[in-house]
Amino acid sequence: QVQLVESGGGLVQAGDSLRLSCAASGRTFTMKGMGWFRQAPGKEREFVAAISWSGGSTNYADSVTGRFTISRDNAKNTVYLQMNSLKPEDTAVYYCAASIRYLASRNSRGYDYWGQGTQVTVSS
Repeated sequence: QVQLVESGGGLVQAGDSLRLSCAASGRTFTMKGMGWFRQAPGKEREFVAAISWSGGSTNYADSVTGRFTISRDNAKNTVYLQMNSLKPEDTAVYYCAASIRYLASRNSRGYDYWGQGTQVTVSS
């Protein structure tokens, strides 16, 4: 089992930045990749970004490319999502996920463990 705990969410204004963190514990040696997803009220959960745990391969949703950066610190078993130039449409609950099967999947079904989520609200 892998446990994931997100932190760093909050209320910000459009144009501001936030950095989300996701700390992993448990059988972290089984992880191959980690990702961030988000879900806005009334909408389906959508892919945001993903990173392979060892090789540094990354994937981004078109909507966040150039604004968000995913990174990892293997020593701390932590993945980060640096979010710059935030927009009101970025408002959502952000979830961290870990995969023991795929390196940097864009598909939520490729992930085996999920965090509890952290709220990000961007006001206009």
